Amino acid sequence: MNETRSPYVGLSSRDAFGKALVEVGTADARVVALTADLGSSVRVAEFARHFPERTFNFGVAEQDMMGAAAGLALGGKMPFVTTYAVFASLRAAEQARTDVAYGNLPVRICASHSGLSIGPGGPTHHSTEDVAIYRTMPNMTVIVPADGVEAAAATRAIADLPGPAYLRLSRAKESTVYTMEDHFAIGVANTVRAGHDLTVIACGSCVGRSLQAAESLSQEGIEVQVVDMATVKPIDRQAIEEAAKATGAILTAEEHTVIGGLGSAVAEVLAEAGLGIRFKRLGLQDCFATTAPYEELLALYGLDARGIAQSVHELLAKSQTS
Repeated sequence: MNETRSPYVGLSSRDAFGKALVEVGTADARVVALTADLGSSVRVAEFARHFPERTFNFGVAEQDMMGAAAGLALGGKMPFVTTYAVFASLRAAEQARTDVAYGNLPVRICASHSGLSIGPGGPTHHSTEDVAIYRTMPNMTVIVPADGVEAAAATRAIADLPGPAYLRLSRAKESTVYTMEDHFAIGVANTVRAGHDLTVIACGSCVGRSLQAAESLSQEGIEVQVVDMATVKPIDRQAIEEAAKATGAILTAEEHTVIGGLGSAVAEVLAEAGLGIRFKRLGLQDCFATTAPYEELLALYGLDARGIAQSVHELLAKSQTS
């Protein structure tokens, strides 16, 4: 079989989203893009150059933008709403819930600068609660792609959804996880590395760093399985249960608070399945992140490759002494 390398390899998820949006818009004239004075930052500018009559800038009025997206969807359009994740999940949360999710409308909320990726922007602009917020909204699909390739595939996939979706994008370029685009399906996890000692279930930028951690741990004789849980909702329950039974220990890794996000979702599945394994959630531990360059923040909160490897060591040590 001939394998075709994706043109999105090496791009950040937000850059890949911007290019994929042009593709989606070219294929379907119903696609419209909405932004709140951040067209360049959220990579809608290229879509606007191609389709100026289908691009709408609402200024600093995210709530109005979300409501308008609902109206456009009711009118038969395919709206892609873009802004920073912190604004999409906090400032416009009521409109996303009541105008969009309540009506089960096909609005795609594509939010950039998620997690800690805005770095020096500080706690007012870090978005570490957004997955938890959108996960609780009925009808909402929540996707956190690992890199640009997966972000492009996810952008195409959500275009066909009959209901709303939240697509979480990073400002910083993620490590390359995929070179092809045929792996992605909504609601299906992807095992990107085999291992038998422990499973790391990660989403977003943490997938690439988990792979880096797994490679370093392999040099110590520790073989870690890495699962990309790009779809946080609906979550792949079968993949979680299989990982628990195969390795007996699971570490979740996310650039998000440990409360309500991927770690909570995985814990819920394990508890309901009655699987009493060793388990740890790696993320922000119920705190606001401080202000610092992005890479320093990752190291501070144990979300870089070294920190993930350390958490693996701690969980394995706990397994051996319990």
